[in-house]
Amino acid sequence: MIETVVWMIFLMIALMLINVPIAIGLGVVSVVAMATMQGADALTNLPIVMYRGASNFPLLAVPLFIVAGAIMNATGISKRLIAFTSAVLGWMRGGLAMVTTAVSMFFAEISGSAVADVAALGTILIPAMTRKGYPGTFATAVTSSAATLAVIIPPSIPMVLYAVMANTSVVKCFVGGFTPGVIGGLMMMALSYGFARKYNYPREENFRMKRVWETAKDASWAFLLPLIILGGIFSGIVTATEGAGLAVVAAIGVGLIYREFDMKLMRQALMEGGIQTAVVMVLVATSAVLSMVLTELQLPQKLAQSMMHWTSNSYLVLLILNVFFFILGCFLHSAAAIILTVPIVMPLVNAVGIDPVHFGIVLTINLGIGQQTPPVASVLITACAISREDIWEVTKVNIWYIGVMIIVLLLVTYFPMVSLWPLKIFY
Repeated sequence: MIETVVWMIFLMIALMLINVPIAIGLGVVSVVAMATMQGADALTNLPIVMYRGASNFPLLAVPLFIVAGAIMNATGISKRLIAFTSAVLGWMRGGLAMVTTAVSMFFAEISGSAVADVAALGTILIPAMTRKGYPGTFATAVTSSAATLAVIIPPSIPMVLYAVMANTSVVKCFVGGFTPGVIGGLMMMALSYGFARKYNYPREENFRMKRVWETAKDASWAFLLPLIILGGIFSGIVTATEGAGLAVVAAIGVGLIYREFDMKLMRQALMEGGIQTAVVMVLVATSAVLSMVLTELQLPQKLAQSMMHWTSNSYLVLLILNVFFFILGCFLHSAAAIILTVPIVMPLVNAVGIDPVHFGIVLTINLGIGQQTPPVASVLITACAISREDIWEVTKVNIWYIGVMIIVLLLVTYFPMVSLWPLKIFY
């Protein structure tokens, strides 16, 4: 068994080094392992296993939330939200940086994707901040880190993937992610204010109640979107997947009310969303084959047993897993990391008595940090591509915001009720 696992790992690393996509490499390794252990006849079941893996109903939420985010950006909803938050927060020093964080938190409640968040808002907010006199590195760091709140605040695409892989409730994961996401957003806003005071960043505009009322009235239909989507999901009226469909319908409805539709922007966002969805679905399909191989080897169970011989302390296990996922997040996208590792570590998580929802929140925040840490840093790279800033110069500023996310991670890890208290109320 050990020899099989070792050569599987080495083969996977070798394929990654020659730039083979992870999904394809995973499929190759799994097929070779199946043929080696069970013979070529076992490969006749391969299409069925892959189809069943990718046709899981909750996964339908992934493309639907991406489409909802695309519609939201193409119909002027984002611009109206920016105008409102500027009217509320713009009077403070560094107000535009806080506006960026606040709008990202709102956008996160629709799209569930950090990359979609930074791609949609970065093109508007980063140039706006630099025109007002903010350093480009600071503007990029704020926009990038705030976008990562989209994987914590519900609905979250990584949480959907985790729930499917861990066979747990998507809705409970959504409920558990709300408080940590809000805490992270408020801490980022406080950090931005500290930067603004230290470096004398500008104020956006004087506070005027008339302006707040006008922008609130203009954005009133947009405010209904999270109430409709999250209200429907949390109340149990719709499932998470149905909520994703509801998000698309609601976004289209609000767009028709505003009578503003950018087809070019919509087409581009849908193309990018389609590519993201295809990558995730191929990963899910090939991971189903890998899961079957691991089941034959009983690797997850043996890993849990060996770890239990060393320690059964849940907090120590969480520490070890946090370090493991932090390193993994630097080199793998969150979807790939979740699909590859969750089936392996879940028996250990269950054996030491860690709540699956709690672990899902911890894992999601940890991999969200990976979106900001090079060399992969998918969200940071997208933000830098928009601003045309050097990634390492941006990271010098972004390290402070990464520190905020690490504090939230530790808070959620060792004080589970931070994320789980809403579950006590709803369930």
